[in-house]
Amino acid sequence: MTEIVDELEDSRAPLLDHLLELRRRLLYCIAAILVAFFVCWYFAEDIFAFLVQPLLHAGQKTVIYTQVFEAFFVQVKVAFFSAMMISFPVIANQLWQFVAPGLYRKERRALLPFLLATPVLFLMGASMAYFIAIPMALHFLLGYSGMIGGVQQQALPAIGNYLSFVMQFLFGFGAAFLLPVLLMLLERAGIVTRKQLIGARRYAIVGAFAIAAVLTPPDVGSQLLLAIPLVILYEAAIIGIWFTERRRAREDVAAAANAE
Repeated sequence: MTEIVDELEDSRAPLLDHLLELRRRLLYCIAAILVAFFVCWYFAEDIFAFLVQPLLHAGQKTVIYTQVFEAFFVQVKVAFFSAMMISFPVIANQLWQFVAPGLYRKERRALLPFLLATPVLFLMGASMAYFIAIPMALHFLLGYSGMIGGVQQQALPAIGNYLSFVMQFLFGFGAAFLLPVLLMLLERAGIVTRKQLIGARRYAIVGAFAIAAVLTPPDVGSQLLLAIPLVILYEAAIIGIWFTERRRAREDVAAAANAE
């Protein structure tokens, strides 16, 4: 107990020092975003060319812009979104450097794996959206082109609308794949328990399909592509919590034995 108190005392600092430290970390984050933004601005056309590949493979070879400044702002958005994703490791590291001194050594060991898993899970979700969900959604939505009542109906997607469409998928799937991290952190904080998560399984399944209905087009295939992984990730979080509970129980037994 004395060791824990000493550890906490060593990490204490005046409020002004905390504010100065927070300002320093924020400046590092802003600098990382600005550097990444200017790099991504230089490669903005190449990045957009990568994002437009699902549309090209769906058979749509034309995008338009209906306002004079729309193409420029699309390039700005592409650079900004790309900069946020590239600079995320730096932002997460600065956040960790600010929070870690206020945590016990045991808490730091517990939270670090979640921090490391966050970019991996987000990248997995975004990759699934890009390679599977977006092509399926485009195939469904562009299928409405053709003759209707003797009139030719043709898809001419605006460049800004298409970028918003792609970003909705990428960030929606990426954020959805962070569900295990969120649930395990809530359990670690004592807000929920594994038994509560098991009891709420049926509501979680309904919620997964509701989230999929909001984040994806109204075709069943796209909704299932998001809803099913969400359900699997929910179950994976329950299994992960079970393993962490067993590990904590072993550590408590070992600590009690050492205390004796």
